[in-house]
Amino acid sequence: MAASELYTKFARVWIPDPEEVWKSAELLKDYKPGDKVLLLHLEDGKDLEYRLDPKTEELPHLRNPDILVGENDLTALSYLHEPAVLHNLRVRFIDSKLIYTYCGIVLVAINPYEQLPIYGEDIINAYSGQNMGDMDPHIFAVAEEAYKQMARDERNQSIIVSGESGAGKTVSAKYAMRYFATVSGSASEANVEEKVLASNPIMESIGNAKTTRNDNSSRFGKYIEIGFDKRYRIIGANMRTYLLEKSRVVFQAEEERNYHIFYQLCASAKLPEFKMLRLGDANNFHYTKQGGSPVIEGVDDATEMAQTRQACTLLGISESYQMGIFRILAGILHLGNVGFTSRDSDSCTIPPKHEPLSIFCDLMAVDFEEMCHWLCHRKLATATETYIKPISKLQATNARDALAKHIYAKLFNWIVDHVNQVLHSAVKQHSFIGVLDIYGFETFEINSFEQFCINYANEKLQQQFNMHVFKLEQEEYMKEQIPWTLIDFYDNQPCINLIESKLGILDLLDEECRMPKGTDDTWAQKLYNTHLNKCALFEKPRLSNKAFIIQHFADKVEYQCEGFLEKNKDTVFEEQIKVLKSSKFKMLPELFQDDEKAISPSSATSSGRTPLSRTPAKPTKGRPGQAAKEHKKTVGHQFRNSLHLLMETLNATTPHYVRCIKPNDFKFPFTFDEKRAVQQLRACGVLETIRISAAGFPSRWTYQEFFSRYRVLMKQKDVLSERKQTCKNVLEKLILDKDKYQFGKTKIFFRAGQVAYLEKLRADKLRAACIRIQKTIRGWLLRKKYLRMRKAAITVQRYARGHQARCYAKFLRRTKAATIIQKYWRMYVIRRRYKIRRTATIVLQSYLRGYLARNRYRKILREHKAIIIQKWVRGWLARTYYKRSMHAIIYLQCCFRRMMAKRELKKLKIEARSVERYKKLHIGMENKIMQLQRKVDEQNKDYKCLMEKLTNLEGIYNSETEKLRSDLERLHLSEEEAKIATGRVLSLQEEIAKLRKDLEQTQCEKKSIEECADRYKQETEQLVSNLKEENTLLKQEKEALNHLIVEQAKEMTETMEKKLIEETKQLELDLNDERLRYQNLLNEFSRLEERYDDLKEEMTLMVNVPKPGHRRTDSTHSSNESECTFSSEIAETEDIPSRTEEPSEKKVPLDMSLFLKLQKRVTELEQEKQVMQDELDHKEEQVLRSKAKEEERPQIRGAELEYESLKRQELESENKKLKNELNELRKALSEKSAPEVTAPGAPAYRVLMEQLTSVSEELDVRKEEVLILRSQLMSQKEAIQPKNTMTDSTILLEDVQKMKDKGEIAQAYIGLKETNRLLECQLQSQKRSHENEAEALRGEIQSLKEENNRQQQLLAQNLQLPPEARIEASLQHEITRLTNENLDLMEQLEKQDKTVRKLKKQLKVFAKKIGELEVGQMENISPGQIIDEPIRPVNIPRKEKDFQGMLEYKKEDEQKLVKNLILELKPRGVAVNLIPGLPAYILFMCVRHADYLNDDQKVRSLLTSTINSIKKVLKKRGDDFETVSFWLSNTCRFLHCLKQYSGEEGFMKHNTSRQNEHCLTNFDLAEYRQVLSDLAIQIYQQLVRVLENILQPMIVSGMLEHETIQGVSGVKPTGLRKRTSSIADEGTYTLDSILRQLNSFHSVMCQHGMDPELIKQVVKQMFYIVGAVTLNNLLLRKDMCSWSKGMQIRYNVSQLEEWLRDKNLMNSGAKETLEPLIQAAQLLQVKKKTDDDAEAICSMCNALTTAQIVKVLNLYTPVNEFEERVSVSFIRTIQMRLRDRKDSPQLLMDAKHIFPVTFPFNPSSLALETIQIPASLGLGFISRV
Repeated sequence: MAASELYTKFARVWIPDPEEVWKSAELLKDYKPGDKVLLLHLEDGKDLEYRLDPKTEELPHLRNPDILVGENDLTALSYLHEPAVLHNLRVRFIDSKLIYTYCGIVLVAINPYEQLPIYGEDIINAYSGQNMGDMDPHIFAVAEEAYKQMARDERNQSIIVSGESGAGKTVSAKYAMRYFATVSGSASEANVEEKVLASNPIMESIGNAKTTRNDNSSRFGKYIEIGFDKRYRIIGANMRTYLLEKSRVVFQAEEERNYHIFYQLCASAKLPEFKMLRLGDANNFHYTKQGGSPVIEGVDDATEMAQTRQACTLLGISESYQMGIFRILAGILHLGNVGFTSRDSDSCTIPPKHEPLSIFCDLMAVDFEEMCHWLCHRKLATATETYIKPISKLQATNARDALAKHIYAKLFNWIVDHVNQVLHSAVKQHSFIGVLDIYGFETFEINSFEQFCINYANEKLQQQFNMHVFKLEQEEYMKEQIPWTLIDFYDNQPCINLIESKLGILDLLDEECRMPKGTDDTWAQKLYNTHLNKCALFEKPRLSNKAFIIQHFADKVEYQCEGFLEKNKDTVFEEQIKVLKSSKFKMLPELFQDDEKAISPSSATSSGRTPLSRTPAKPTKGRPGQAAKEHKKTVGHQFRNSLHLLMETLNATTPHYVRCIKPNDFKFPFTFDEKRAVQQLRACGVLETIRISAAGFPSRWTYQEFFSRYRVLMKQKDVLSERKQTCKNVLEKLILDKDKYQFGKTKIFFRAGQVAYLEKLRADKLRAACIRIQKTIRGWLLRKKYLRMRKAAITVQRYARGHQARCYAKFLRRTKAATIIQKYWRMYVIRRRYKIRRTATIVLQSYLRGYLARNRYRKILREHKAIIIQKWVRGWLARTYYKRSMHAIIYLQCCFRRMMAKRELKKLKIEARSVERYKKLHIGMENKIMQLQRKVDEQNKDYKCLMEKLTNLEGIYNSETEKLRSDLERLHLSEEEAKIATGRVLSLQEEIAKLRKDLEQTQCEKKSIEECADRYKQETEQLVSNLKEENTLLKQEKEALNHLIVEQAKEMTETMEKKLIEETKQLELDLNDERLRYQNLLNEFSRLEERYDDLKEEMTLMVNVPKPGHRRTDSTHSSNESECTFSSEIAETEDIPSRTEEPSEKKVPLDMSLFLKLQKRVTELEQEKQVMQDELDHKEEQVLRSKAKEEERPQIRGAELEYESLKRQELESENKKLKNELNELRKALSEKSAPEVTAPGAPAYRVLMEQLTSVSEELDVRKEEVLILRSQLMSQKEAIQPKNTMTDSTILLEDVQKMKDKGEIAQAYIGLKETNRLLECQLQSQKRSHENEAEALRGEIQSLKEENNRQQQLLAQNLQLPPEARIEASLQHEITRLTNENLDLMEQLEKQDKTVRKLKKQLKVFAKKIGELEVGQMENISPGQIIDEPIRPVNIPRKEKDFQGMLEYKKEDEQKLVKNLILELKPRGVAVNLIPGLPAYILFMCVRHADYLNDDQKVRSLLTSTINSIKKVLKKRGDDFETVSFWLSNTCRFLHCLKQYSGEEGFMKHNTSRQNEHCLTNFDLAEYRQVLSDLAIQIYQQLVRVLENILQPMIVSGMLEHETIQGVSGVKPTGLRKRTSSIADEGTYTLDSILRQLNSFHSVMCQHGMDPELIKQVVKQMFYIVGAVTLNNLLLRKDMCSWSKGMQIRYNVSQLEEWLRDKNLMNSGAKETLEPLIQAAQLLQVKKKTDDDAEAICSMCNALTTAQIVKVLNLYTPVNEFEERVSVSFIRTIQMRLRDRKDSPQLLMDAKHIFPVTFPFNPSSLALETIQIPASLGLGFISRV
């Protein structure tokens, strides 16, 4: 399609801007051909009318889609132009904090001016071995590519680092050299890099200066060759320098400075050692004050001088040479102050005793008169005579300046030569990688000869770069079989021809220099006449006749002709040099040793400059006068020759380009100045690379990638089985212009802009699909809304109709109600009328009936009166009876209540007695309880008094009642008499009235009595209730105290449990750390062992004459648990007469690295000894406090003691190992074959022997200290467990059994007797202390009894006091009692502290005595120590038990047994056909038979041969996983058998009675168990390395690159450096490959019968490797950090988890190792916008470090346009939230980390007697017993 068709509405373009260089805008309407104006909308919201150029009508550059912005490779951009490159670099640098970017074959490095954590060793390991396009851009990727091509193609490499000064060239070169030093495996040669870097301060001080553009501008170029040997390890380096700007020594432009070294000297002039230089302020010297800017802001020249001197010292420049250098430099400064006085126009003179010249001559040690003469005269030689001619003042000044420049150049070359001597290596160089750190393109306001040469060199380098890019493009086209058409790219050959061709600028300059009266003006005229208007690249300034302009590839540069001739001639007079050579200052003549060839006899045209390249040119044969011609070469000619040599070197190597960009001139971190950046991009050739790429087909896709990306543009019918044809058919439909693309062999090539067009089509298609999806979803949502509304309307209708129905029903009900009301009203009227009539009738009836009733009433009234009298009499009788009954009831209630009160009182007394138990615990409660009890007793007494009064009152009441009753009886008699004697009625009535009065009086008295009784009852009840409340309060207080006691006990228990758990966890962590450290030591030991074997093999090859004797081999283990070690082989001729004696081998020369490691290990042992001593002191302080707790938890204390024992034994074993290694080194040194080096009188021999002796003595001291610590631990164990005498005696017995002769046993017996006496004394002293303690307790009990009595008396006294005084007295007494108790407790605490300190001192004294006794015993106990003889016999304790199930073999068949069973055994056949672990069972049965025969030599021989044979097999087939797994399984099984049948109770719990009969009977092989455990650890580590090597190539491809879920992650456009395809091509690893490999590993381990716990540990390690490698690559690959890739990773992890479930390994801890990877995948998928999202991310990613989280967010890259990038503000929010998190600053995980392995005891249920030996093993010579 036409390019103009892309300029549609909303298309984004770049327009020029004076401030931002390029500004982004958006089209507001479509562009039509012929339009002169574009309507644009800027990003700042403004609208703009952009007018097109009427001449070219060139449209503005189109902007790339956002999805392509931030790409790793600039060539991946669809639109390749300057604004796109600038914007992409800015986005990566500012937003993503990425400083490296590829631009085709160029690495663009932007200086961040900030230290970044991307150069660590973990990053180096991550880039090592990777393809350059598979990782994010980095200087390490370029270095790896160069290193890989050097090793693969056998071709030298070059890394060309260019850029402005301050852009980071030196730093980039430094990191490249660091990478080479690391990956080449030459750790010992890494100091080459350090030496090169140490030369930087020197080279900067003498070669850098301040310019108008940079404060530290490098004024020379350098090329460093890093040499490698045949193994591609660094062996040395060499530095070449180019074009030192000598003119700066004598002249500086405005605002510029001379070289730094001069100002550093002036700043340090006041130092005592510099007083002889007679320097002062820089403004006092002509050579340092011309620029007018002697000080650089922020730079201290005195400090810089100190750094320069320190660097000189590091490079081996002695103090005398340093002072010599400074003398010469100071002499140059004084020489610049030499002034001349004109005598006439042709002669001049120097004033007599001129001070500057006098100082110069003194410093240079030359004659003043002679130097003064030759500064003002010159010698001319003709064919016949030689004569001296005076020179003018101007010529003398120029000669002085030339001499100063010549001296400085010679000094500069001398320093470079010295640096090269330091970096030189005697080993032959096989290949090299050159690092070229050279100046970039320069243009200043005033450009002179130096800038001309620099830009000339950049033109040559740019031409070489263009040709290389062009060559690569051509190779790519030819490889893909695309028709080759010449790409039109900028060729700067015309500019080079203008400079260096015949009659070019340099040629004319040399010609003018040869002219007798040539000047700069005449040379300029020749230039104008020759090139002006003839060459388009040459121009003349309008306003000057002494300058010219050259159009370079980067920019136009105007050069001033003034000074060109003089700088090109570089004239120096021979006579002046001769004066300097005659100097008495020794260093000065050294500078001019090679000057004879460089100086003309006539001194007319002397170059005075050393060759710029250190590569010597081939000498040519010619006339004798040819040498005289060579010295006439000008500086320009020499520079051209050295530049040609450099180009030849670069052309002979494969170049790699690094372009350093300076983002701003103020060194602000991560600040991007577009103007400065684009200026450098134009000058360094990056844009030219882009232009060359854009001229052809810059965008390149594989067919599979194109199909995967643009599958959405294809219809189903277009998809064919062949991807290539499918892509062709689709492209022909999508892009009609066939010139816009080409089909290659494996790729499709697109012209610029076509990928953007395809991306637009793809985005439109996806947008249309999104619109369709949105349309469907919105329709579905609206239909759902309509259905909801319809349903709501129906519901409303239903309720409305119901309401109407209810209203109608209400109307009907009201109508019916009205009818009913009418009915009842009518009935009411009729009924009322009826009632009136009825009432009248009733009234009549009432009057009549009233009359009759009144008559009847009178009769009834009379009867009623009589009844009332009867009622009152009967009532009185009833009340009397009621009162009598009530009295009886009350009496019964009082008795019952009295009985209940007595019961309650009894309970209270019981409770009071129960409270006695808490008196001791809660002193103080007793007084209160007794007071309350006394108060209760008093209240009971009052209650009893009141009850007695109540009883008396009741008696009185009863007597009165009886009296009244008798009176009532008399009244009854009187009534009867009244009835009989009616006449006496009146008298009786009077008596009745009297009785009534008496009765009323009695009733009043009774009422008063009742009221008193009620009042008393209420008071009593109130008193009882108060007592009950107080009792309740007391019970509550008691319950609260009990609850408090229980809570305190519970809290103490929980606290102790928590403390116990924490201590247990800490012990487990410490144990894991110790185990890991020990296993790392084993790994290091095995590595040293292999190295030792390799050295022995080399020595065997070197030594051809065999000598009789025994062969010494390495040790088999380094024990962590046992007290001794074993050597690896037995060679005792008296026991094995048939064995032939092997020739002894020469000892290996002393390994200084091993010697340094031994010294480091001694320091570590000292630190561990100090830690052990601190722990011992801490344990001593806890002995008394933890005595009671130890009885409850003996197992925990045993674990702690076992841990201490482990650490103690490890120290012993390490000491012994180091001591034996030192013995080996001493013998190796003494027996070395080079007598001239190791002769006893040689200095090296004496120094090494003294060092070895001192280290050996120090190791002996460490051993004694370890034994003392051991004795202290044993005494501590005895103090903690005094009753466990059987265990102690057993230990002592084992120690006695390990003695070797009777003398040692006697010594041990004497020591044992002394120990027993000491223990007896301790026991007696403890018994006395216990008796004293019991006596003290008895006294305390007696005092408590007395205190109790005193308290009771005090309580009795207090009860007699008033309540207020009673309370105060009780409080005072309580305070006094507590004070006394506190004083007593303080006294007891002081006594206990004194006792503890005394016991500590005694314990230390006793421990020291025991240690002194044990030192003499233990030094000779350890069996099997590593010495120079083959092996020391092990004293194995004998046992007396029965034997069964064994295999017998002859001693001479041992080698045959080992050969058939170990060396030649095929693991696959054994694993498939036989029982797992069969070799282990056979070996153990053979050991059992040797044990039965009581043949200790046979046991040792068999075990040692077995261990050595397993090592040989693993060394031979160590890369085979099946072999390593097989022998790991069998080693563990053999170890378990030794434990299971050892006879120890801890290992016999699961044995059958038959298996217990098979236990070993004579020997205890515990020490050999430790040897096998160490061997198993080594095999496990080798197994991990093997599976890591197998899995490593699969992980990245299978976990990251392979598209497991097809179609999820679209492939983005990529650049020239293609990444590994995510499509599973043939040979590409997938997730299924990883799972198949895991299945293979698991099945092999299961077939070999490996322990399940060990399998879990292996699986955990495998999953850790997978997770760590995947996450590390994710953090270093920007293209992998996307949403779709996160989903792919999570799916892959779920497949791994499913594999764990299938294998029942979820509890192995393997899933937890993948947690960082899972969280990284989740981080890629979660929302990343708001603060809530940030909070969620911080809480979710707890397994990732802050650096990893920020790195993933910075690298997050959208794959589709619908995704959004992570904003910078969000990343800063994350950083702020995580700033308090304390985690490792390391970015990458340690993929080489190996978890510590353990071998849990796994007994076998297999009976030994049932094992059958198959004939296939070839073990017919052994027989079952």
